[in-house]
Amino acid sequence: MLKGKTALVTGSTSGIGLGIAKALAAQGANIVMNGFGDVAGPKAEIEALGVKVAHHGADVSKPAEIEAMLKFAAAEFGQVDILVNNAGIQHVARIENFSVEKWDAIIAINLSSAFHATRLALPAMQAANGGKGWGRIINVASAHGLVASAEKSAYVAAKHALVGLTKVTALENATSGVTCNAICPGWVLTPMVQKQLDAKAKALGISNEEATVQLLQEKEPSLQFTTPEELGALAVFFCSPAGNNVRGVAWNMDGGWLAQ
Repeated sequence: MLKGKTALVTGSTSGIGLGIAKALAAQGANIVMNGFGDVAGPKAEIEALGVKVAHHGADVSKPAEIEAMLKFAAAEFGQVDILVNNAGIQHVARIENFSVEKWDAIIAINLSSAFHATRLALPAMQAANGGKGWGRIINVASAHGLVASAEKSAYVAAKHALVGLTKVTALENATSGVTCNAICPGWVLTPMVQKQLDAKAKALGISNEEATVQLLQEKEPSLQFTTPEELGALAVFFCSPAGNNVRGVAWNMDGGWLAQ
C-alpha cells in the first residue's frame, strides 16, 4: 500500500517508534530512522521487511539538527511522505520540585520537535500529487494529551499542546491530501515505562509483577499494556485510503482509560 513512499519516524530505535516504523515498512514504505542507542539491530529488523532504511541521529531538541535530518531524508529518498513525530522523554516530580532543565528538555523534545519537523516537511507534502497534496503527519501524543496525572506537569502540558498542534495542522491542510492526526496510547511497555515500573517496585519494596498490576489498575481497566504493534497498525490505517478524511483526531488506544 505504501510502496514508493518514505516515512520519517523520530525516536524509532526502540519502543513505539520502532513498532510504527516496522508496520509502515511492512506496507512497503522506505524508512528514515532517528534515535539513540542501538541502531544496527532495529535497522536490520526493518530491512528484513524488504525496504530501504537510513538512520539520522539528530538530537530533536535542536531545530538545526531537525532541519539537517529532513534534508538528509530528502537526499536519500526524495522527500518525506509520512512524518511520525514520536520522540519523547519523561520526568516525574511535583511542580514546586520540577527541574527547570527537565521542563525545558521535555517541551523541546515532546512538543517543539514536532512543530519543527512538521513545518519543514509540509511544503513537499503540499506540492505532491500535482499540487493537490499527499502526506500523513502522525503525532504520537498520549492519554496524557487528553487527561492529566499528578507529578507529570511538563509531559502532560507538552502532550496536550501536541494534540492542539495536530488539530491546527489538520485544519490548515483540510482541503488538501495532507492529513494530520494524533495517536494517544495508554500504558505501553516501552523502556521509558519500564524505568517507571522499576522505580515503583523499588520505592514500595514489591516485585515488578506487583508493580505492573498496581500501575495498570490505577488507570487502565483492561489491565494490559497496549503494544507497539497495535499502535503501528493504527498508523497504517491513518496512511491508508480509509484514512483520507480522518483529520485532526486524537485517537486514544488506552484499554478504557478515558472511558471512565
